[in-house]
Amino acid sequence: MYNGPMDKSRKIFVCEQCGKESAKWLGHCPACGGWNTYVETLHVVSKRSTSSRAANAPQELCDVSHEEKPRFSLNIEEFDRVLGGGIVPGSLVLIGGDPGIGKSTLLLQVSANAAKSGRRVLYVTGEESLSQIRLRAARLGTPGENIFTLAETNLSVIMEHLTNEPPDIAIVDSIQTVYLDGIDSSAGSIAQIRECTVRLMQWAKDNNIPLLISGHVTKDGFIAGPKALEHIVDVVLYLEGEQFSSYRLLRGVKNRFGSANEIGVFEMTGKGLIEISNPSEAFLSQRSKETTGSIVVPTLEGTRPLLVEIQALTTNTGFGTPRRTTNGIDFNRLLLVAAVLTKRAGLGLGNQDIIVNVAGGLKVGEPAADLGIAIAIASSLRSAPVDRNLAAVGEVGLSGELRAVPQTERRIGEAAKLGFKRLITPESAGLKAPRGMELLQAASLKDALRIALPRVERKPDTELD
Repeated sequence: MYNGPMDKSRKIFVCEQCGKESAKWLGHCPACGGWNTYVETLHVVSKRSTSSRAANAPQELCDVSHEEKPRFSLNIEEFDRVLGGGIVPGSLVLIGGDPGIGKSTLLLQVSANAAKSGRRVLYVTGEESLSQIRLRAARLGTPGENIFTLAETNLSVIMEHLTNEPPDIAIVDSIQTVYLDGIDSSAGSIAQIRECTVRLMQWAKDNNIPLLISGHVTKDGFIAGPKALEHIVDVVLYLEGEQFSSYRLLRGVKNRFGSANEIGVFEMTGKGLIEISNPSEAFLSQRSKETTGSIVVPTLEGTRPLLVEIQALTTNTGFGTPRRTTNGIDFNRLLLVAAVLTKRAGLGLGNQDIIVNVAGGLKVGEPAADLGIAIAIASSLRSAPVDRNLAAVGEVGLSGELRAVPQTERRIGEAAKLGFKRLITPESAGLKAPRGMELLQAASLKDALRIALPRVERKPDTELD
């Protein structure tokens, strides 16, 4: 049996939202501002960590070895992209997502690809039986050689198997089901998941073996309730997707070994997650030819340019106060754009419900989509379709001016690659259009609306001059 060091514990209070600790209960969290978010838990102090710190001696920085750890590919290009080119030995990777989004499927596919390359994989499952894992493997077409499965939730037993027969890569699915003896709380509590994650991290670092763990995201968007794991692990990935959409986005939130905010795009099928090599084409595949309130915007996710379709619908409100609804964009950005359209462009939106949607389930958080949102709203309000070969990108200021966005050249190149002939951009010197594309530069939102909607009737409440 694995005989870990005896630990000491003391009661503390931890915020469920941000993980801030306190010696006493607080009604209001001073870090995140949450109310009634503190819960009582146990803080475990490991004797192993104390003795380890005493044994290590300070080392001059110039004498520290700085050789880059070699990565190895998992042969899933979209997954390797988000990791920064492959997984680093000794790294601890957390994959979060809603229940049923496909985390276990992704981890089993990672196990299968690692096993194909001759690596020994230990897959620890705490939620499903071994027969359920075998059924999923058969559905995915995974033979199962070099994949050793263990149905266990006791961390001491798991650590014993990891120590006695170290694998080349280890997977724990999921961290909420694992518990450690000696902690007076149930599996999935703050104390349990945090201490179990720390123990697994120590094992991964000591043995230089990559370890992947999965964690559920609650309705508030926090992993296992609090965000208490993000500062412990090396890489944090979120698997996202709309409930009725087959597309899945693997988004990097934290990466100590590469760039964060990268995304990988997959499609969930009966045979597992399939990589989408050209996400822009996939997101625009079902775009209508002639419709109002629709325009394409070249966005940027990490280092990857993506073309997304932004849709807007305006209709006379049936209540006293018009409603604003968003799906895929920040609600406050819609309020900003609607206010600028009303004040600076003269559009009468005071009696209009506005609904804005990003097709395909993608979430766009950058201000570069402001111009596209504005054009889509104006197009729907005046029932004037936008040219199918026209795209738009730019940030809208409160004075109605258009501001330049970063890496415009890459956005232009992505739009040209998918056949767009014209692109509205803010005035900016030095931009060269690829062959076959025309750049339409606009200084203000009014100018951009004139270009995008030349057929808009000039009425007193919609004057664009």
